[in-house]
Amino acid sequence: MVAAWISGELFPGRRTDRRSEPPVPRWPVSQQFSRRRTVMPIVTVQQGPRTVELKRDLVRRITDAFVDAYQIPAEAVQVWIHETPADSWGTAGRLTADGK
Repeated sequence: MVAAWISGELFPGRRTDRRSEPPVPRWPVSQQFSRRRTVMPIVTVQQGPRTVELKRDLVRRITDAFVDAYQIPAEAVQVWIHETPADSWGTAGRLTADGK
């Protein structure tokens, strides 16, 4: 049944292969951030725990970079910080909490 659905045999003439659809159109930056349509960039930072002062500075710098690059208001930029404890991630097969 699945093979029939994929091949289009269940609904002849109905397009079931989504891979051949054209890509979603991209608008020029000047149109994306117009007064009528504002696309909010969301920046996600994944890191180990840091102080509030360091995170505050990071958010300010990321926001400034997007404002400068895209010519958008600072209110349109969202920065999400996901902190992961050292015992919950690893590199090269070892937990970061275990050290070098």
